[in-house]
Amino acid sequence: AFGRKENKMELFHNQITKAQGIASVRSLYRSNSLYFLAENVSCPVTVLDFPSRKRFIRELRENKYDAVGISFITPNFLKAREMARLVREIRPEAEIILGGHGAAIENIEESIPCDHVVKGEGIGWLRKYLGEDSSKPIVHPLLPTAEFRMTFGIPSGSYYRRKGSKGKSLGAMLVPGVGCVNGCRFCATSHFFGKAYTSFFPDGESLFREMCRLGDALNTNEIAVQDENFLKDRQRALDLLECLEKGKRPFCLNIFSSAEAIAAFGVENMARLGVVSVWIGAESKLDAYEKNQGRDLKALIQELHRFGIRVIVSGILFVEHHDKKTIQDDIDYLIDLEGDFTQFMQLIPFPVTALYEDYKAKGWLDFDLPYEDWHGQDKLIFTPPHFSRAEAREILDQAFKSEFDRLSSSMYRLSSTTLKGAKTLTAYPTDPWMAIRRDQLRAQSKLLRALIPTLRRNAHNPLERDRIEQLNQDYFEVLGKTPISTRALGFAAVLLSEAFKWRIRFFGDRLQPRTIHQKYRQ
Repeated sequence: AFGRKENKMELFHNQITKAQGIASVRSLYRSNSLYFLAENVSCPVTVLDFPSRKRFIRELRENKYDAVGISFITPNFLKAREMARLVREIRPEAEIILGGHGAAIENIEESIPCDHVVKGEGIGWLRKYLGEDSSKPIVHPLLPTAEFRMTFGIPSGSYYRRKGSKGKSLGAMLVPGVGCVNGCRFCATSHFFGKAYTSFFPDGESLFREMCRLGDALNTNEIAVQDENFLKDRQRALDLLECLEKGKRPFCLNIFSSAEAIAAFGVENMARLGVVSVWIGAESKLDAYEKNQGRDLKALIQELHRFGIRVIVSGILFVEHHDKKTIQDDIDYLIDLEGDFTQFMQLIPFPVTALYEDYKAKGWLDFDLPYEDWHGQDKLIFTPPHFSRAEAREILDQAFKSEFDRLSSSMYRLSSTTLKGAKTLTAYPTDPWMAIRRDQLRAQSKLLRALIPTLRRNAHNPLERDRIEQLNQDYFEVLGKTPISTRALGFAAVLLSEAFKWRIRFFGDRLQPRTIHQKYRQ
């Protein structure tokens, strides 16, 4: 085996909604960096995303390559090593280039056969390697937000389709830049890019033009903004808002941002910008990073909810100050923030981070633990003084269970948040732009309303059943009577959810991403 069954391929089902059973959000995402690299050089390139071992061997045998790039994360160390071995065996003349966060592993070139190791931003490096101009503007690839999305066994496209558009849409992925200047000691991304931010679109106008291009090409108004702290550049975000309003392009954005950046930009401005979800690193109540110092996160999240903005709260467990009491205090703190989603992660001192260097110097890291266990959802990669490895896994599992018990399913929560926003924005009757935002939230609420029968049928406990009945009453107050079309959709949703239960019973709940084979300039 090249991985661990505890480390599922799916972000949400692995790290966020894993305890929610059939209500867990299921989604699969592409390896975005591969497409960026392929798009930004002039030579022929083939992208093979999520290949099986058999498919990778076939590609090597059927095509002659001068170089093979392998991008991987630390838990996929064994996969990368086997791929490199196969390249040496089948195409010994090809140079092997290692990249991705896994390339930060110390002395990786001694463990995996390779000719080059790329650490940090890869487009400039690859252009230089090929003898091309590394200063050329970045060309953004056309990428969907996700390859696949499903909840309760019900496949879902984008809730924010362009008006009058036809055909399937899963939204668009936009990467405005890489890295982050905050430099939190545990953050692999910030350290991987030198605790600096490299912008691909330095101003609001260029960002707006790219959004329009992606939205038109992929038939969507939904943009997933893959940026560590999108609102950190406040002026760029404000300029983007001005362009959106002038251009009458009401995109809906899913973003990452810190509490300090959100406070500086303003929640009402976020609603105007079209932010429909934001990922916030709460981390720990007892270890307040600069980005959270002096911030009332609970009040901030309540205000975000009031404007219909869903919140993903992330927290870190098993930091130095955690003993059995303080870790429970932090778990309770994170749950009490009442995000629509909560991510619990074990502390992982990844190579290249300040945390890794600190723990290594202190002799705390367990280098006997295979890299495939370095994923933050099972075994700790260091030995904390107050917990055994078995206890660590039990505490993590209990945190997810408690969050579900107390807050109910994330689908219930985001449905409630969306309806709150639709209600709040009715208070802007003379503001045509906010009227558009209100109508977007109402349209999504009308779709989510069809889930009421499925939510009822799969309610986790009496508390969630009561909440669902209150939500149904709120729908009536804001949207009026349930239309026949919504009732029909609700019936279909129940059938799909029951079919998915049978699928899980007989075949398990594992979802494997399909192999994507994409050629450039060939």
